Amino acid sequence: MRVVIQRVTEASVSIRGALHSRIGQGVLILVGIEDRDGESDIELLTSKISNLRIFDDSEGVMNLSVKDINGEALVVSQFTLMGSTRKGNRPSYIKASRPEIAIPLYESFCNSLSAKLGKAVRQGVFGADMQVALVNDGPVTILIDTHNKE
Repeated sequence: MRVVIQRVTEASVSIRGALHSRIGQGVLILVGIEDRDGESDIELLTSKISNLRIFDDSEGVMNLSVKDINGEALVVSQFTLMGSTRKGNRPSYIKASRPEIAIPLYESFCNSLSAKLGKAVRQGVFGADMQVALVNDGPVTILIDTHNKE
């Protein structure tokens, strides 16, 4: 499972020109799922994301988590995160899970993160053509791949 976490002052998802979800200060999380992912990946990521110290304290040092600041979260499925560019110029998405595998994992990810934050997380719509808007704060962008721990 791969996630891109972006610290934002605001973010939103629109579908066919209509606003679907919006958050204020918090994190926008793009999630890519592959067949070998499971509940252990979800637990690792949601624990890490909810406690990741990427928000400034009163001294201007990144010492606070999204939970500490009572921030919001917007989670968007993005199969293109699983793209491989090893061969040629067109990414291959063969590692991305099909919806029947990915949707339950995506929903479990959202539920787990919601439980850890103690509040509902906003979501995109799995498989929809979405327009994602954000104001990246910093910018701060973190990539985590549960199968390539760095």
